Amino acid sequence: MQIDYFEQPTPRQKPLFSILIPTWNNLHFVKLCVRSIQQNSTYAHQIILHINDGSDGTLQWAKESGLDFTYSRQNMGICMACNAAYSLAKADYILYMNDDMYACPEWDKHLYQAVVDYGRKDFYFSSTQIDRFEGRWKAISSGHDYGDGVEAFREEALLKEYASCAIPDWQGSSIPPSLMHRHYWDLIGGFSIELSPGIYSDPDMSRKLWAAGVRNFRGVGNSLVYHFVSKSLHKVPHNDGRTQFLAKWGITARVFYDYYLRFYADGRALDYRGQTTAPEVPFWVKAKTFLSKFKIIKAKDGLV
Repeated sequence: MQIDYFEQPTPRQKPLFSILIPTWNNLHFVKLCVRSIQQNSTYAHQIILHINDGSDGTLQWAKESGLDFTYSRQNMGICMACNAAYSLAKADYILYMNDDMYACPEWDKHLYQAVVDYGRKDFYFSSTQIDRFEGRWKAISSGHDYGDGVEAFREEALLKEYASCAIPDWQGSSIPPSLMHRHYWDLIGGFSIELSPGIYSDPDMSRKLWAAGVRNFRGVGNSLVYHFVSKSLHKVPHNDGRTQFLAKWGITARVFYDYYLRFYADGRALDYRGQTTAPEVPFWVKAKTFLSKFKIIKAKDGLV
């Protein structure tokens, strides 16, 4: 699949973050997302789109807006798209964001402060999503409805009230907007393209970072973005990410979240507790995982 690259002249000021945003014929949302970053960020960042198709006007808009972007004529999913966009990155810190997100004021200030406080490169930090639905994850500030689309978006109300949506920092960063140092992106090779179009690519990224020695997975509770929730995901056939993750890593994503990242406890995310340690997985969980792996092996051999 052919990828085209459109890069603007190097800015005088080096950006703090290179922000990778894949988009697929989602013009109104990606325009709002980009505007929110430009309007509400504390620091200067490089925004890099990957445009899938772009026949809805996204491609022409990106050219006219002077953005850095990569382009493919067909939808290539999240994984390849982010990897392509990364090739244009100029910053030391790489952030992946969805195109249906709105960055609230000082979102980057609080996220970068967590990086400064830690003082090392081996981390994976997330901003916190503001979500209009009640009771999803503790890692999401839920039940704050500011609209389900661009036309219905109550931007003025959000800008007045967003600070009240902050939550305590949470354990187990593995969802966008997600930030890492480019050293670790290079070390693990970015997103895994075998998981295209991208189902379970988030826990896979965290698991690769774990394999590379990263143990600080922190969600920053006052770094806030409003999420309109999966406006493109429903349009594309899904890969069987659950089975792929298990076959690749020998554990389920749920085991990884629960016992490695300490993301869940009785279905709820935990408050941030610092760096995680080697997991202690109960025997019954290991047995259940073994049976799941056995079913995959039999299925591949045509036995089930």
